[in-house]
Amino acid sequence: MPPFLSLPAVCLLLFSTVSPSIPLQEVHVSRETIGKIAVASKMMWCSAAADILFLLDGSHSIGKGSFERAKRFAIAVCDALDISPGRVRVGALQFGSTPHLEFPLDSFSTRQEVKTNIKRIAFKGGRTETGLALKHLRRGFPGGRNGTVPQLLIVITDGKSQGPVALPAKQLRESGIVVFAVGVRFPRWDELLTLASEPKQQHVLLAEQVEDATNGLLSTLSSSALCISADPDCRVEAYPCERKTLETVRELAGNALCWRGSRQADGVLAARCPFYSWKRVLQTHPATCYRTICPGPCDSQPCQNGGTCIPEGVDRYHCLCPLAFGGEVNCAPKLSLECRIDVLFLLDSSAGTTLEGFRRAKTFVKRFVQAVLTEDSRARVGVASYSRDLKVAVPVGEYQDIPDLVRSLDRVPFSGGPTLTGSALLQVAEHGFGSASRTGQDRPHRAVVLLTESHSQDEVAGPAAHARTRELLLLGVGSEMVQADLELITGSRKHVLVYTDPGDLLGQTPELQRRLCSQPRPGCQAQSLDLVFLLDASASVGPENFAQMQTFVRKCTLRFDVNPDVTQVGLVVYGSQVQTAFGLDTHPTRPAVLRAMSQAPYLGGVGSAGTALLHIDDKVMTVQRGARPGVPKAVVMLTGGSGAEDAAVPAQKLRNNGISVLVVSVGAVLRETVRRLAGPRDSLIHVAAYSDLRYHQDTLIEWICREAKRPVNLCKPSPCMNEGICVLKHGSYRCECLGGWEGPHCENRVLRGDALMAHSFQQEPAGRQQPSPSQQAPGHLRI
Repeated sequence: MPPFLSLPAVCLLLFSTVSPSIPLQEVHVSRETIGKIAVASKMMWCSAAADILFLLDGSHSIGKGSFERAKRFAIAVCDALDISPGRVRVGALQFGSTPHLEFPLDSFSTRQEVKTNIKRIAFKGGRTETGLALKHLRRGFPGGRNGTVPQLLIVITDGKSQGPVALPAKQLRESGIVVFAVGVRFPRWDELLTLASEPKQQHVLLAEQVEDATNGLLSTLSSSALCISADPDCRVEAYPCERKTLETVRELAGNALCWRGSRQADGVLAARCPFYSWKRVLQTHPATCYRTICPGPCDSQPCQNGGTCIPEGVDRYHCLCPLAFGGEVNCAPKLSLECRIDVLFLLDSSAGTTLEGFRRAKTFVKRFVQAVLTEDSRARVGVASYSRDLKVAVPVGEYQDIPDLVRSLDRVPFSGGPTLTGSALLQVAEHGFGSASRTGQDRPHRAVVLLTESHSQDEVAGPAAHARTRELLLLGVGSEMVQADLELITGSRKHVLVYTDPGDLLGQTPELQRRLCSQPRPGCQAQSLDLVFLLDASASVGPENFAQMQTFVRKCTLRFDVNPDVTQVGLVVYGSQVQTAFGLDTHPTRPAVLRAMSQAPYLGGVGSAGTALLHIDDKVMTVQRGARPGVPKAVVMLTGGSGAEDAAVPAQKLRNNGISVLVVSVGAVLRETVRRLAGPRDSLIHVAAYSDLRYHQDTLIEWICREAKRPVNLCKPSPCMNEGICVLKHGSYRCECLGGWEGPHCENRVLRGDALMAHSFQQEPAGRQQPSPSQQAPGHLRI
């Protein structure tokens, strides 16, 4: 039988067309550093005299697309060059089968001319005769200055020369020419390293990532003072990087039966023929990459209260702020009346204040409303003046916009009569808020800001006390001369703003804003809080008692200002199962929360308080479910006492995570398991019967308000998702993400380049061209 060699030979011939390697270079830096590298490449400038020649590989192995990317890299380098006859000269030469001079170094004297002519270079094709082109340059750079200035040769090639390159490259380097080897497409690293000058790590680049390659080239030139950065704080740093090569390996996959004709008549030979499979093995080679990094606008961590800084170029940025800290650019509290309040400014227009003092008060009010009111403000303002009688010039909230309010203030006249402050307070208490006055819990907090510089000529204590009983917050603003009068009227020194010099009045705006929006009301409505009620809906409670629990928590909720910026409320019930009736961010208004509380299901069955508390920790008090970093958090648990045997440890876990826990236990006997669950003695309210819950509402509200004022640890509970690590720094926090996650709270999944590449190789047949580095997954820079 003749030897059977033809089939393996044919297989080898077919698969030899597969690219033997797909090399990549990966710099191990963060996304923030990637952005800084890109910015720094635009901040560098080369103005020292030098001759620079681009040697462009225009062979067929490059292809037209990669040739265009090589031109784009050359143009990007030119943007950093001070091109002129006396400083930097630039020329270009293309090679394929033979060298072709595109333009000599002395052809163009401006940067724009050079860039335009680089764009016009046409792809020629041919073999890759790199060595021949290098030999051509031994006679000197065309149009150069004969070595009187530094000479730089930038070779842009795929490194697949069809002739020897080591000797001609060495001869050029020995003549004083600095050689950069810039890879394009899928270059051969060994040939690039053969071409490049020493130190080779700083003279070998990849043009596929233009900004990074430009940064690397200019960083190397900055060490020889040919280039400098526009920012003196910029610096060259070394980063670990890897050159990766995917080697195509042939492996014997097995044998198969095959046939071939015999030379003998009617003869067929059968044999076992080997067949092969091909796979790619990723091989990595550690290297060092040198890049210039400039200080970024986010380096100083300008975003407060857990805000995330997003750079926007060289010196601009914006902050992504947590919901609880919406405000100015740095997530600082806004100087605005974001609280829900009706404010009536009461201006003394009497002769005792004088026309000058009245005008000064009007100017203060105008500046105040212009500074703190916006179209989205939840506050409403009105203006009244008094001497003998009260005159409401601008009813609360009855103006079209801020300019309209200011124009109305301009029209308020000076009266010049007696100073009857007591009479004015009585009228304000009864009629000052007009149509803005509402009743019940839906009424916003109301405040009167009295501005005066004269003593009242009537009695003020009684009228002021009457106004306070009508739930009016009285604030006084005036000179030191009337400080005692204002303290009597407002009922507290804390409610008085005093200035020594009349010119200091305008400086009281921030303090007045703070006092208007920081007044605790019944239910501490001005306090930010994430509050979760946990109701025992097990059979041991029963449906009737469960309904009484619902009524109790609804009445407690009436005492809070429910909205996404102040108090968020959630509800969890447990019995035969644990169920989130609604989460913290489900209902943004108090009416919606009240309706949802009425619809909470009674579950029955045997309840486990411990399981319910763990449910709150894992699935309710989390950033992804609406919990706000930096906001106090509390859980109020109402239970009949049964099923609390396993709850002590979960309750302590919540407390360790910065979440306050209060237990409201209902029953004739206080069970020992409930006592252990409650922890501290002030975290337990024992009620004898469900019908008595209403008598303990104030005690519960007082506890919640006290907890809402406790110092907050921004990392407890951790705002970082997916096992991210919360790090406190400078009064703020940031999340260190692990395992391929990123984002302000590690909420975004990022597929690493290696995983994406391996996935694509599993899905695609051998021989199919892989994505270019620019198509790789984000999070790792391909250069």
